[in-house]
Amino acid sequence: MSSVRFEIRDHVARVTLDRPGAMNAVDLATEQELERVWTAIEGNDAVRAVVLTGAGERAFCAGADMKNSGNQTGLEYWATPRPGGFGGIALRESLEVPVIARINGVALGGGFEMVLGCDIVIACDEASFGLPEPRVGRMPLDGGLTLLQRQIAFRPAMGILLTGRRVPAREALALGIINEVVARADLDSAVDRWLADILACAPLSVRAIKSVARRTAHLTAREAQAQRLPALIAALASEDSQEGVTAFREKRAPVWKGR
Repeated sequence: MSSVRFEIRDHVARVTLDRPGAMNAVDLATEQELERVWTAIEGNDAVRAVVLTGAGERAFCAGADMKNSGNQTGLEYWATPRPGGFGGIALRESLEVPVIARINGVALGGGFEMVLGCDIVIACDEASFGLPEPRVGRMPLDGGLTLLQRQIAFRPAMGILLTGRRVPAREALALGIINEVVARADLDSAVDRWLADILACAPLSVRAIKSVARRTAHLTAREAQAQRLPALIAALASEDSQEGVTAFREKRAPVWKGR
């Protein structure tokens, strides 16, 4: 039985970590399955957005499955290649469609790293976030240590990194870690609202925007402006680029073809 549920419907790929009994912790089999999923999404031009979530109501993902990780030392874990970061998503650069994290519970350790690798984050009131690795003698090496300090202010980032404490959803919202907090009953409708706004945009434009934002953050504004990334060129040269202008002039909704 797969530990990851994956389906594509109406241009949206839905990826669900399906180990609720283990708080959706990621073991080796789950890690391998996630890599297959991200690769499949990257190869499917019909996908315009992704929703990543966890099964059940307790956890989005509790990180690495420490009960089934063998006797691997910290150095051995660090030496294992994970170019995409935790879950294949935390540090992934090749996935150009936007990823919405639907946070239905705790996101800890690698689970939080996966959140940091997403583009838009919607959480229920009960959700919380944390990087508890130093409390067990480890470090958040698969994205957390490098991403958090780039996404929020330095002092709050260090406060989270150096203590391993959990951050409640409302505090995470105030810090800029997430985009929106809603009641659990409204979680799916909130995600669907964000999806509708994404799908209203030209898919190649969205891909190009994410590609530029993700690949040029380390550059100065002038250097980033000068980049001629393939996704950017493809969007500007596309049929959709003309369709958008034509639809605006004709006062109608554009019909996107993704080409």
